[in-house]
Amino acid sequence: MKESVFDVLMYLFNNYLDDEYELNADQESLQGILAHAGFEQAQIKKAFDWLESLAFEDLLQSGNKPQNTISHRIFNSYEMEKLSLECRGLLTYLEQTGILDSQNRELVIDRVMALESDEIDVYQLKWVVLMVLMNQPGQEDAFLWMEEVVMNETELGLH
Repeated sequence: MKESVFDVLMYLFNNYLDDEYELNADQESLQGILAHAGFEQAQIKKAFDWLESLAFEDLLQSGNKPQNTISHRIFNSYEMEKLSLECRGLLTYLEQTGILDSQNRELVIDRVMALESDEIDVYQLKWVVLMVLMNQPGQEDAFLWMEEVVMNETELGLH
């Protein structure tokens, strides 16, 4: 089975993370479950590292919340290769509508760039946004809105 880190993350999210499963306490048993489900050990480890980095970045940034500042993100060439125009447009839309603040946007970009995919599609980006928002205190409304978009595959009407 040739699955990616993203596939492992999706499996975890759909089966465990959304149910307040204790990731740290049960990491060993979860790794066994994932291996039994057919995921390669290397991908499982990378997925757990990805999640741990998400939590670590959240801790680093928790004291540095911006004060309602408006910023414009300029993507570097590597980010532009990995994130299509549609993905970059979605990030801008989510920030303009208040679903993401500039700090969460940067966290999403960081976590997307950490995925091993050469190019990220909008579907994957939406899931990463959802996973980031799930880990952010005070972002429950944004998480619920994004969960509705992802689960119902709602088109956002981007122009």
